[in-house]
Amino acid sequence: MSTISIIGSGGMAAAIGGLAAKVGHTVEVMSRNPAKARALAEQVGAGATTGTFGVAPAGDIVILAVPYSAVLDVVKQYGEGLAGKLLIDITNPINSDFTEFLTPEDSFGAQEIANAAPANADIVKAFNALPSHILAAGPVGGRPLDVFIAGDGARAKARVSAFIESLGLRPMDAGQLTMARTLEHACMLWLGLMTHSVKHTNFSIGVSLLG
Repeated sequence: MSTISIIGSGGMAAAIGGLAAKVGHTVEVMSRNPAKARALAEQVGAGATTGTFGVAPAGDIVILAVPYSAVLDVVKQYGEGLAGKLLIDITNPINSDFTEFLTPEDSFGAQEIANAAPANADIVKAFNALPSHILAAGPVGGRPLDVFIAGDGARAKARVSAFIESLGLRPMDAGQLTMARTLEHACMLWLGLMTHSVKHTNFSIGVSLLG
Protein backbone atom coordinates (compact mmCIF):
# COMPACT_ATOMS: atom_id res chain seq x y z
CA MET A 1 0.00 0.00 0.00
CA SER A 2 1.01 3.62 -0.53
CA THR A 3 0.95 6.95 1.26
CA ILE A 4 -1.68 9.11 -0.43
CA SER A 5 -1.71 12.86 0.12
CA ILE A 6 -5.00 14.62 -0.57
CA ILE A 7 -5.06 18.38 -1.04
CA GLY A 8 -8.61 19.48 -0.28
CA SER A 9 -11.31 18.72 2.26
CA GLY A 10 -14.54 18.49 0.25
CA GLY A 11 -16.73 15.62 -0.90
CA MET A 12 -14.28 14.05 -3.34
CA ALA A 13 -11.44 14.27 -0.82
CA ALA A 14 -13.65 12.48 1.71
CA ALA A 15 -14.76 9.83 -0.78
CA ILE A 16 -11.29 8.97 -2.09
CA GLY A 17 -9.68 9.28 1.34
CA GLY A 18 -12.29 7.05 2.93
CA LEU A 19 -11.91 4.32 0.32
CA ALA A 20 -8.11 4.53 0.45
CA ALA A 21 -7.92 4.28 4.24
CA LYS A 22 -10.42 1.40 4.28
CA VAL A 23 -8.15 -0.79 2.14
CA GLY A 24 -4.94 0.05 4.01
CA HIS A 25 -3.39 3.07 2.33
CA THR A 26 -1.87 5.72 4.59
CA VAL A 27 -3.79 8.96 4.05
CA GLU A 28 -2.56 12.51 4.60
CA VAL A 29 -5.05 15.38 4.35
CA MET A 30 -3.98 18.95 3.57
CA SER A 31 -6.24 22.01 3.39
CA ARG A 32 -6.02 25.77 3.58
CA ASN A 33 -8.37 25.37 6.55
CA PRO A 34 -6.52 23.27 9.18
CA ALA A 35 -9.74 22.61 11.10
CA LYS A 36 -11.36 21.10 8.01
CA ALA A 37 -8.25 18.99 7.40
CA ARG A 38 -8.36 17.65 10.96
CA ALA A 39 -12.08 16.95 10.72
CA LEU A 40 -11.65 15.05 7.47
CA ALA A 41 -8.70 13.05 8.84
CA GLU A 42 -10.87 12.05 11.79
CA GLN A 43 -13.70 11.12 9.43
CA VAL A 44 -11.37 9.04 7.26
CA GLY A 45 -9.94 7.31 10.33
CA ALA A 46 -7.44 4.45 10.10
CA GLY A 47 -4.64 6.69 11.32
CA ALA A 48 -5.12 9.40 8.70
CA THR A 49 -2.94 12.42 9.40
CA THR A 50 -2.89 16.09 8.45
CA GLY A 51 -0.11 17.95 6.73
CA THR A 52 0.71 21.64 6.55
CA PHE A 53 -0.84 23.32 3.53
CA GLY A 54 1.85 24.47 1.10
CA VAL A 55 4.53 22.15 2.51
CA ALA A 56 5.74 19.18 0.45
CA PRO A 57 3.20 16.35 0.77
CA ALA A 58 4.33 13.10 2.42
CA GLY A 59 2.82 10.91 -0.30
CA ASP A 60 4.34 10.18 -3.68
CA ILE A 61 0.77 10.19 -5.00
CA VAL A 62 -0.94 13.55 -4.52
CA ILE A 63 -4.63 13.98 -5.26
CA LEU A 64 -5.64 17.50 -6.28
CA ALA A 65 -9.11 17.60 -4.73
CA VAL A 66 -9.81 21.31 -4.86
CA PRO A 67 -12.07 23.15 -7.33
CA TYR A 68 -10.51 24.00 -10.66
CA SER A 69 -10.95 27.69 -9.86
CA ALA A 70 -8.40 27.25 -7.06
CA VAL A 71 -6.17 24.44 -8.28
CA LEU A 72 -3.66 26.45 -10.32
CA ASP A 73 -2.93 28.75 -7.39
CA VAL A 74 -2.61 25.70 -5.12
CA VAL A 75 -0.14 24.01 -7.46
CA LYS A 76 1.89 27.20 -7.75
CA GLN A 77 1.90 27.66 -3.97
CA TYR A 78 3.28 24.15 -3.42
CA GLY A 79 5.83 24.79 -6.14
CA GLU A 80 8.86 22.52 -5.91
CA GLY A 81 7.16 20.65 -3.07
CA LEU A 82 5.38 18.76 -5.86
CA ALA A 83 8.58 17.96 -7.76
CA GLY A 84 8.80 14.27 -8.59
CA LYS A 85 5.27 13.63 -7.35
CA LEU A 86 2.48 11.83 -9.19
CA LEU A 87 -0.39 14.32 -9.32
CA ILE A 88 -3.89 12.99 -9.85
CA ASP A 89 -6.04 15.76 -11.32
CA ILE A 90 -9.71 15.19 -10.48
CA THR A 91 -10.87 18.71 -11.39
CA ASN A 92 -13.37 19.91 -13.96
CA PRO A 93 -12.87 23.41 -15.44
CA ILE A 94 -16.59 24.11 -15.83
CA ASN A 95 -18.33 27.37 -14.92
CA SER A 96 -20.92 27.62 -12.17
CA ASP A 97 -23.95 27.30 -14.47
CA PHE A 98 -22.47 24.29 -16.29
CA THR A 99 -22.48 25.91 -19.72
CA GLU A 100 -18.85 26.66 -20.55
CA PHE A 101 -15.28 25.67 -19.79
CA LEU A 102 -12.98 27.97 -17.86
CA THR A 103 -9.88 27.09 -19.85
CA PRO A 104 -8.53 28.76 -23.01
CA GLU A 105 -9.96 27.31 -26.22
CA ASP A 106 -6.61 25.78 -27.15
CA SER A 107 -6.10 24.12 -23.76
CA PHE A 108 -7.81 22.06 -21.07
CA GLY A 109 -7.68 21.73 -17.31
CA ALA A 110 -5.10 18.99 -16.94
CA GLN A 111 -2.77 20.78 -19.37
CA GLU A 112 -3.04 24.02 -17.40
CA ILE A 113 -2.14 22.09 -14.25
CA ALA A 114 0.82 20.49 -16.04
CA ASN A 115 1.96 23.96 -17.10
CA ALA A 116 1.84 25.19 -13.49
CA ALA A 117 3.46 22.10 -11.89
CA PRO A 118 7.18 21.32 -11.67
CA ALA A 119 8.50 19.87 -14.92
CA ASN A 120 9.28 16.49 -13.35
CA ALA A 121 5.83 15.99 -11.81
CA ASP A 122 3.64 13.38 -13.51
CA ILE A 123 0.04 14.42 -14.23
CA VAL A 124 -2.74 11.86 -14.59
CA LYS A 125 -6.39 12.78 -15.01
CA ALA A 126 -8.74 10.51 -13.06
CA PHE A 127 -11.97 10.43 -11.02
CA ASN A 128 -13.36 13.60 -12.64
CA ALA A 129 -16.43 11.92 -14.16
CA LEU A 130 -17.63 10.38 -10.87
CA PRO A 131 -19.81 12.26 -8.37
CA SER A 132 -18.48 12.08 -4.81
CA HIS A 133 -21.56 10.36 -3.36
CA ILE A 134 -21.48 7.65 -6.04
CA LEU A 135 -17.76 7.09 -5.46
CA ALA A 136 -18.20 6.92 -1.69
CA ALA A 137 -21.00 4.36 -2.02
CA GLY A 138 -18.80 2.05 -4.09
CA PRO A 139 -19.86 -0.79 -6.41
CA VAL A 140 -23.54 -1.47 -7.05
CA GLY A 141 -24.73 -4.98 -7.71
CA GLY A 142 -21.19 -6.32 -7.69
CA ARG A 143 -20.18 -4.19 -10.69
CA PRO A 144 -17.19 -1.91 -10.07
CA LEU A 145 -17.42 1.74 -10.97
CA ASP A 146 -15.35 2.82 -13.97
CA VAL A 147 -12.65 5.44 -13.46
CA PHE A 148 -11.41 6.96 -16.72
CA ILE A 149 -7.76 8.02 -16.74
CA ALA A 150 -5.47 9.87 -19.14
CA GLY A 151 -1.78 10.68 -18.96
CA ASP A 152 1.48 10.68 -20.87
CA GLY A 153 3.58 8.43 -18.64
CA ALA A 154 2.99 4.68 -18.85
CA ARG A 155 4.51 4.10 -15.40
CA ALA A 156 2.45 6.88 -13.87
CA LYS A 157 -0.76 5.51 -15.36
CA ALA A 158 0.13 2.01 -14.18
CA ARG A 159 0.54 3.34 -10.62
CA VAL A 160 -2.77 5.21 -10.79
CA SER A 161 -4.49 2.13 -12.24
CA ALA A 162 -3.13 -0.02 -9.39
CA PHE A 163 -4.37 2.55 -6.86
CA ILE A 164 -7.81 2.61 -8.49
CA GLU A 165 -8.00 -1.19 -8.52
CA SER A 166 -7.01 -1.29 -4.85
CA LEU A 167 -10.15 0.76 -4.11
CA GLY A 168 -12.36 -1.84 -5.79
CA LEU A 169 -12.84 0.30 -8.90
CA ARG A 170 -12.06 -0.38 -12.57
CA PRO A 171 -9.49 1.85 -14.31
CA MET A 172 -10.20 2.60 -17.97
CA ASP A 173 -7.21 4.08 -19.80
CA ALA A 174 -8.36 6.67 -22.35
CA GLY A 175 -4.89 7.48 -23.70
CA GLN A 176 -2.45 10.38 -23.54
CA LEU A 177 -2.92 13.49 -21.41
CA THR A 178 -4.57 15.25 -24.36
CA MET A 179 -7.52 12.89 -23.79
CA ALA A 180 -8.09 14.64 -20.47
CA ARG A 181 -9.90 17.27 -22.52
CA THR A 182 -12.39 14.58 -23.55
CA LEU A 183 -12.71 13.37 -19.95
CA GLU A 184 -13.51 16.93 -18.88
CA HIS A 185 -16.22 16.94 -21.55
CA ALA A 186 -17.45 13.65 -20.05
CA CYS A 187 -18.23 15.55 -16.87
CA MET A 188 -20.19 18.07 -18.93
CA LEU A 189 -22.01 15.11 -20.50
CA TRP A 190 -22.88 13.82 -17.02
CA LEU A 191 -24.24 17.25 -16.09
CA GLY A 192 -26.30 17.39 -19.28
CA LEU A 193 -27.76 13.93 -18.69
CA MET A 194 -28.54 14.80 -15.09
CA THR A 195 -30.32 17.99 -16.14
CA HIS A 196 -32.22 16.86 -19.22
CA SER A 197 -32.60 13.08 -19.13
CA VAL A 198 -31.90 11.24 -15.88
CA LYS A 199 -33.21 14.08 -13.68
CA HIS A 200 -31.31 12.92 -10.58
CA THR A 201 -27.68 12.43 -9.51
CA ASN A 202 -27.70 8.75 -8.60
CA PHE A 203 -25.87 7.47 -11.68
CA SER A 204 -22.41 7.19 -13.19
CA ILE A 205 -20.98 6.93 -16.69
CA GLY A 206 -19.39 3.56 -17.39
CA VAL A 207 -18.47 1.03 -20.06
CA SER A 208 -20.32 -2.20 -20.78
CA LEU A 209 -18.10 -4.82 -22.41
CA LEU A 210 -20.17 -7.02 -24.71
CA GLY A 211 -19.12 -10.55 -25.46
